[in-house]
Amino acid sequence: MLEPWVPASGSCIWRFNILYWQALSRWEQATGREYEQALPGGESDARNTEAVHEMILELFRVWDELDARHALPQELYVVELGVGNGGQARTWLDAFAALDRGHGRDYYRRLHYLMGDYSAHVLDRARQTVAHHGDHVNGLVLDATRPLLTLGFLRGKAFCVYISNVYDNLPTDEVASIGGRPYLVEVRAYLRDEDAARIAGQHHIPDSALAAVIERLLRLGPDLLAEAAPERFAEAGHAVTLWRDVWAALRLQERYVPLEGLDAYRLSPSLTGEILRPLLGHGGDIRMHASNGALASFEGTLPLLHPFGRLLCHDLFLTEPAQYHAGFFGPGKYDGSVVNWVNGPLLQLIGNRRGYDVQIAPFSARPGSNVKTLTAQVRD
Repeated sequence: MLEPWVPASGSCIWRFNILYWQALSRWEQATGREYEQALPGGESDARNTEAVHEMILELFRVWDELDARHALPQELYVVELGVGNGGQARTWLDAFAALDRGHGRDYYRRLHYLMGDYSAHVLDRARQTVAHHGDHVNGLVLDATRPLLTLGFLRGKAFCVYISNVYDNLPTDEVASIGGRPYLVEVRAYLRDEDAARIAGQHHIPDSALAAVIERLLRLGPDLLAEAAPERFAEAGHAVTLWRDVWAALRLQERYVPLEGLDAYRLSPSLTGEILRPLLGHGGDIRMHASNGALASFEGTLPLLHPFGRLLCHDLFLTEPAQYHAGFFGPGKYDGSVVNWVNGPLLQLIGNRRGYDVQIAPFSARPGSNVKTLTAQVRD
C-alpha cells in the first residue's frame, strides 16, 4: 500500500498527476511524443480554428457595443488557464491579430493575454510558442484551484477567461447515495505484490524500500531524485523509468464510508454536501463526482469576469446526473495524468446560485466530440 484510506481528492494519484505536469519534458523525452499526441486525434479539440474565430468575433461584438457607449476600458484582458504547450494561445492570438486587421478597430494594440499554469516549465515553453506576440502576452504561475490568489488584480476586468481540458485534471472526491443513505468513496493506491517485486528487482531496490523511494520520487521529481541517490539512479532518465513503471502498475482500492448526513461532508470551504442533494435525490442509487477541484476553480474564476465578460470552458462535462447510471467516467489514467469527467450539473447549480447563467452545449466545431462547451456570464 502506498497510502492509507483517504477521500479520492487526497490520494497520492494527484501527486503523480502534479509530477506529470511539472516534469512533462522528461516524460515526453522517455515516450518520444508530446502529451497532446496521446489525445484522440493527436490534438486538443479546443484548438479548432473555427471555434476560435467564433469566440473572437463574439468578443468584437461586445467590445463594439461598449465602445459605442464609451464604456470600453482602454486595456482589454483575456485569460487562459492551463496553457499546455502554448499551441492554443498561438492559434488564438494569431487569429485575433488577423481578424482585428480586418475589423479595423485596433483592438490588438490594447489586448493583454494572460497565460496561467502552475508549472513554470510549461509556461516557459508556451511563452516561446507565442513569442512573436511580444508584450501582449504575460505568463503567471498559479494554482488552477485558487486563481484569485494570483489573478485578484483582474477582478471584474476579464472579458474572456478561456479554460481547456483543465477541470477534468483536477482532484475530485466521489459521493454516493445507496438506499437513500449518503456515502463518501474512499480510496487507497497500491501495487500488487507481483508488480512491486518486479519493479523493485528491475531497479535494484529492496522490496522493503520501494514505497519510500516512490515517496521521494513524488516529493523531489526525477532530476533531484537522481542527484540525491546517484548510487541507485545514474541519471534522471533512470528515475523516469521507475516513475513510468510505477504509474503503469498503480491501482486503486475503494470502499464506501457512511456519512452522518450530506451536511457532514465538506465539498469546498464554503459549501457542504447539501448542495448535492438535488443531484443525488433522483433515480435511485447513484454515485457521482463531487468535482471539488473544478468547483474551486470555477468559483474562483467567476469574480474575474467583467460584467460583460464570459467564462468559456471546453472539457469532459456530464450534462445530467442520469448519465452516471450509464457508464464509467473516471478516475482513469491518461498518459501520465489522472482524468475524471466533470459534474456539469453541479457547476451549473453553483453558478446559478451565484447569479450567473451557466450553459453546457455540444462543442460546436465538433458536435460528436466528448468535449462539451460550458459558458458562464452574469445573468441579465
